[in-house]
Parts: sequence; C-alpha cells; structure tokens
Amino acid sequence: MNRRNILKSIGLGLGAALINTEALAKISDNTYAYTLPENPLYKPMEKPVTVITIGAGSRGTVYGNFASKFPEQLKVIGVAEPNTFRNEKYSQQHDISTENRFTDWKQVFERPKFADAVIISTPDDMHYEPCMKALAMGYDVLLEKPIAPTEKECRDILKMAKKTGRIVAVCHVLRYAPYFVKMKELIEQGAIGEVISVQHFEPIEHLHMAHSYVRGNWHNSKQTTPIILAKSCHDLDIIKWVINKPSKRIAAMGDLKWFRKENAPEGSTTRCTDGCKVERECPYSAIKHYHDNRKRTFVLDLPADKSKHSEVIMERLKTTNYGRCVYRMENDQPDHYVTTIQFDDSVTASFSMEAFTSYARRRTRIMGAMGDMVGDMNELVVTDFRTGKELKLVPRAEDVDGYKNSGHGGGDWLLVRDFVQAVSQQNPALLTSTIDESIESHIMGFMAEESRKRNKMMEIRM
Repeated sequence: MNRRNILKSIGLGLGAALINTEALAKISDNTYAYTLPENPLYKPMEKPVTVITIGAGSRGTVYGNFASKFPEQLKVIGVAEPNTFRNEKYSQQHDISTENRFTDWKQVFERPKFADAVIISTPDDMHYEPCMKALAMGYDVLLEKPIAPTEKECRDILKMAKKTGRIVAVCHVLRYAPYFVKMKELIEQGAIGEVISVQHFEPIEHLHMAHSYVRGNWHNSKQTTPIILAKSCHDLDIIKWVINKPSKRIAAMGDLKWFRKENAPEGSTTRCTDGCKVERECPYSAIKHYHDNRKRTFVLDLPADKSKHSEVIMERLKTTNYGRCVYRMENDQPDHYVTTIQFDDSVTASFSMEAFTSYARRRTRIMGAMGDMVGDMNELVVTDFRTGKELKLVPRAEDVDGYKNSGHGGGDWLLVRDFVQAVSQQNPALLTSTIDESIESHIMGFMAEESRKRNKMMEIRM
C-alpha cells in the first residue's frame, strides 16, 4: 500500500500525524504495524565505542549483550564485579583481559582512563560514587536508574555532568521503546488535540513483586531505594515525557498490606524448603517458582552444566533470601501505591503501581480535547473525536534490525544504540534521557514518597 492510499484509508484527522515518520503495514481494516526509522543524526562509526561495565548483574548483562550482538558498535573491555561467578562469566563472554577484571569499582579508577565510557549497573545505593568518579576522570556514563538514592546525590551528579561536559544517559529505557515513542509523537502532532489528563498503570505481577521487592535485592527501601524509584521512576518519567510540561504538585498513598508476618498461613515455615505444610498450594512457593517452573533463575548463578541445575537451585533456596517465606522477610516496600500529579496548564495525571496482578505490561489512557489513546504496550488505540474513527497501532520492535531480544518493548537495546552514537559523536542530542532531561521524574518520586509518609500534598521544586 503506497503512502497516498494509506493516508486515504486512515483519514485526514490522524493521517497527517502518522505518515511522515515511518512506513505502516496494514494488518486489518483499522490496524497497522509500524517500526521506527533510524535516527537521522546517526553517522557511520570508524571504530566501536569502548566501555567498562561496573556491575555485571542482570542489567549489566542486558547492556553487555548489545556488544555481543553488535561488536562493530560497542566493545566491553573491562568489568568490575565482586561476585566471582558473574565476573568470570561476563569476562568470558566479552573476552576481557585479566588486567581489566576488577572485584571493586574503585580499582577501575586507580588506573588512568582506558575506555570511552562506563556502564554503571550496580545496586541502587552504589550509583553515586562511581558515577561521580567516572565523570571526574572524563568518562561518559550509561547510568542505570534510579540515578541515586537521594535528591541531593541526583542533583550532585547533574552538576558534575555539567561541570565536566560529559554525557550521562539515564536508563529510562521506556523512552526508547517504539510504543512510547509513537505515543509521544502522536501527542506532539495533535492527534488527540490538547492533552487534558493521563491515567497510567503499572501491574508489577505478583511473582515479580515477590521475587524483586519481597525476597530480592530491593526488598528493603532503607538499604536500596523506595519502590516508587526502584521500580516506577520509569513510569513517572514516561508520564512527564509524554505530557511535556513541568510538574507542580504530587500526592501519594500506599502501604505494605499483604507480605507481612501476620498474614503467614498456618503451617508455613521460615523457608519453603523447611517442610512448609502449605508450600504446594502457596502462590509464592519458591520451590514452584525457581525449581519447578525455572522462572527468574538468573539470580541464582547457575552453572553452565544444566544437569546440575536442579541440585544447585535447591541449595540456593536453602541458603539465600530467594528461598525464604514471603511473609517472613525484612521487607518494607509497599505492595500498592497510588499517586496523583498536577502539571502546568492544569494537566493532571494519576499513576497506580500494583503488585497483585496476574499480568504485566504497562497500561495507559490519555484523554485529549479532540481524541483519546488507550494502550497496553502491545497496541495503541487512537480515537479521533472529529472523525469518529479508531486506529490501532502495533509496535514492531522486532523489526528493528536484531533488537527483538531487547527488553522493555525494545527500549533496552535501542537506548544503548543511541548512547553509542552519542558517545561516538560526542553529541548528547542523540539521547532523550540525558540526566538533565531525566532528573525531574526522580524529584517527583522523592516528593511522592515524602507525601506518602507524611500524608501531605507536596510541591515539586526544580
């Protein structure tokens, strides 16, 4: 179908806003699939950007995998990781020389600068110091979210980035997912008129909640960061990004209601492996989740020999937090969280983060004066009040040259691709999530947590 026919079939109201950026593939009468065009600012690279990964856990591995898939763009030449198993695995994957393998991030900076950039994917409470040191030594930085555990540290990193002139790309990967990119583009092009209000929902999914925020690394907000930042600064950022107006006030409510000792079933034990009488019927059974169903086992550092996996998993469940009863952890993260935000020009937004769902993927509703949008990351439905027509758009991240294995709707690797180009050209304009662009949503998160604890509407001051 050529451009003229596509425009005719979509209709005047939405057509002009949709056609000028990419080709659409018709799926049915009112449904089209789309991909995003390559950034016109991209330039051919004479050599790959070199990076040192500080923190070779889940997120460090995701970004490192980009280098394995696209070695002509990115090369990992160093790693700092205290976990011996992960250090060795990461080093082997990227063929990192012995002298560039470190067990402490501080060791990286004891040497003169030896790479173009660093990837900081350490635990939340370990972002600040390595980032500040990297910037001082002249490295560009790909910084996993959240930026840092406190507002002051976030602002300090922003100041240091401006002082040194280095690039700090915050891993707000949803900004790079084709689904959200299209959503923002349509709003900017007036597809639904002036935005009046936004409703955004993050269903964490009950087993993800138990894994990461009850048993996992983020179970204690005092040791890491509050869940509104650890999990949902993505969402505050996306709301801010698509509305594209300054935030003014925020109010939040939520608590830890279910994963508490008083809710432990009769017959349950400290660990799922201790002879718990209700383990087989418990929806949060660690044995069912990790051993029987082999879900999220990457955290258990399993050996390459799969014949040993069953034995190793059970041993890990007996010795780590991942085998503990979800009702008997030292967790304090809320399992439901609701925020209301007022932006400039009387635009309002509500955001709900919920643990108790059987499904994941964000849901968003955007209400405009001339139309509305409803989406779940699989499809975006746009209705034009002026024409009465409905259009369904299906993002196809898998069509973006090998990025189908990237998470967050394709955003993980698409972020890295932009970061590589930005570093290569020394042009932060290739990124949408530089620290100066990303910091406001973090301030929103800090103020939301303050509001939740103090039961008070909080002003957002930038």
